[in-house]
Amino acid sequence: MKFKNIFKNKGNMSTENTEIDKEMDEVTMENTASQEPAVTEELIELSVEEQLANDLANEKDKHLRLFAEFENYKRRTSKERIELFKTANQEVLLAMLPVLDDFDRAIIEIAKSEDETLTKGVELIHEKLKSTLSSKGLEVVDVKIGDAFNADFAEAITQIPAPSPKLKGKIVDVLEKGYKLGEKIIRFPKVVIGQ
Repeated sequence: MKFKNIFKNKGNMSTENTEIDKEMDEVTMENTASQEPAVTEELIELSVEEQLANDLANEKDKHLRLFAEFENYKRRTSKERIELFKTANQEVLLAMLPVLDDFDRAIIEIAKSEDETLTKGVELIHEKLKSTLSSKGLEVVDVKIGDAFNADFAEAITQIPAPSPKLKGKIVDVLEKGYKLGEKIIRFPKVVIGQ
């Protein structure tokens, strides 16, 4: 009998414990439910603030990159414009080079004559043409007989046996003058090299 009462009491206790547990669970759920919206709203607010901060940082980054790209574009186009102005006369100057060559040849031939007034008149016109072209940026490429041959600054037409051992691999004769416009060579000098 004792055992029966113990089991009965124990059964009543477990029923009571289950009811208490249920009540505690309900109270806990109510408390949690009432607290959850506040916590969730804070999390949402923080994530919205964080999202806005991230968006702002991304937009700042895009703005800085766009600004830097625009500055590079301005620098590049201004450099190209300056180069264009420097070489804008290139075609006209190239067309004038044969005339200048003809003047050089004419001066050599006229110098052989004894007519000084003719020589002086042609020399004056020649100097005027040279000064006009040089004012537009045209310069003679400085290549002389005896200089070492450099393919970056001269064009070798042919090779001949060197008249002396000193002229091996060097310029023996300049057939045609070379010209540059600014730093750019627009016509390479034509030279003969000693072998």
